[in-house]
Amino acid sequence: MYKFFRNVLFLFPTEDIHYFSMNVLKKLCGWGWTRKFVTWACRPEGEAPGQGPSGAGLTRELFGLSFRNPVGLGAGFDKNALYLRELDALGFGFVEIGTVTPLPQDGNEKPRLFRLPQDQALINRMGFNNDGVQAIAGRLKQWRQTRHERPASTDDHSHPRLIVGGNIGKNKITPNEDAWKDYVICFRELFDHVDYFVVNVSSPNTPGLRALQEKDALRNILTRLQTLNTELAAAAGIRPRPLLLKIAPDLTVPQIDDVVDLAMEIKLDGLVATNTTISRENLLTTPARLEAIGAGGLSGAPLKERSTEVVRYIHQKTGGALPLIASGGIFTGEDGQERMAAGGSLIQVWTGFIYEGPFIVGRICRKL
Repeated sequence: MYKFFRNVLFLFPTEDIHYFSMNVLKKLCGWGWTRKFVTWACRPEGEAPGQGPSGAGLTRELFGLSFRNPVGLGAGFDKNALYLRELDALGFGFVEIGTVTPLPQDGNEKPRLFRLPQDQALINRMGFNNDGVQAIAGRLKQWRQTRHERPASTDDHSHPRLIVGGNIGKNKITPNEDAWKDYVICFRELFDHVDYFVVNVSSPNTPGLRALQEKDALRNILTRLQTLNTELAAAAGIRPRPLLLKIAPDLTVPQIDDVVDLAMEIKLDGLVATNTTISRENLLTTPARLEAIGAGGLSGAPLKERSTEVVRYIHQKTGGALPLIASGGIFTGEDGQERMAAGGSLIQVWTGFIYEGPFIVGRICRKL
């Protein structure tokens, strides 16, 4: 049935229909009985311990956190933490909000989000459009107060619930030499409101951002965040928040080696592999269409092979010592199995959610 609705939705501009669809779901979930129905219909089988296909349930313990299932929603879908209740009802084990920047940012000029149906892909050049860290922190605080909960303690495994990650970046106007300041601001403002952090230096849609993936620039940002993390955690009497780095699929092997070595050196909690790609190789979409769309990051099915390669390489290089959230081209339960067999501890969907619909979490979890 979703394929029918998808064909209708795909008749409308991509970004506009994204917000329209989520706002309709938000309205539905505003009524208690419809929210319960959505939750019942979408909750993955086996989420309760001992009920999964393996008899062990779907709960995953990672980064000192308890994930109720291993299927999450990648950053960029709910940039402003507007739809957490709705995404919770759809059954996601975790949701990454953002990318969040210190100042509100409009992003790039529209249109900036494009479908490639022949390739089951998207191209986006959103440009970190978001409401700014203070507005988003306030929204997260209000959401948790409504639910009478705090961010998950790394010592508390009693009741798995929706885990929320904070994906942080820099404003477009901030020069790279001062980028660390933007990451520090976002980390400090969101520390009390998210369960883990992901540092985004791999989006292709902010000029110069990917240069921050070089080892020295990364070290400057990540060491400052680790120091701040320790200080804030000590003041609150809790463990530091898990800190991860999101990397691009376009890195060369030596660049990946540099990232992994740095991650191990400064004791990052893990990596997210991978972000979108600037490659346009082996697409079915016509060159004329791609030229008309222009620049942006490609996500979806064409990214599957490369993302799996990166996950497998890092897992083998580290002997599994560096946990990985696998992302890129995951549409089905078989895709999820493949990515976890390659070394992923958790998986994230995004474009797959657009193409496969609201039952994607349950369908993937049935295979895990």
